[in-house]
Order: sequence, then C-alpha cells, then structure tokens
Amino acid sequence: MADSQSRVVSGLAGTGSVSLESANHPGFYLHQKNNEVWMERGDGTAAFGNDAGSYRRAGLADTDSGVSFESYSGAGRYLRHFDHPLYTQPADTAPAREDATF
Repeated sequence: MADSQSRVVSGLAGTGSVSLESANHPGFYLHQKNNEVWMERGDGTAAFGNDAGSYRRAGLADTDSGVSFESYSGAGRYLRHFDHPLYTQPADTAPAREDATF
C-alpha cells in the first residue's frame, strides 16, 4: 500500500508548480515521458523537473472537493488514470474529466 502513495511537494518545475513524490521512497517522483506516467528517481535536470511538474487545479469533475493536475510540460494534458496506468492526456469528455479528478 505504501508504495502506491505519493505526497504533493513544491514543484521541481519551479514557482507555481507541484510535484508528486513517493511517500516511502524520497527523491522518486511521478513524471511523464511520452504521455505515460512513471515513478523514477529525480535526476536533477530541468527536463526531468519539467516533466515531473504539474499545476494543481480544481477537480475537473468535482470542483468542490476534487483536485486535478495539469502537466507543466504539456499544457491542456492532465494526470489521468485510464485502464489502471497513469497518463497525461486531454480531459475533453466527461469520463476523461472523472479520470483526471482525484
């Protein structure tokens, strides 16, 4: 269970961004590559930081209590679970908005 948990931290991409760091493996972050989301150790590069950065947004399907994460390096693409894996994809349909709300 602990391996599946992340915490929101100050963004590796800089001011205004957040990153999702592993709760029990410090230094490992969710980041996108080719719009798939991976948990890997941060390498300190700007490219990794940008791909691990997100903007916290009101939940696309639940603006009162949900949260969505828009990709820093892919404007208009949101962290989304789809058939179990995580992706960064547009959230342009009702089911996509639900998948992109946590």
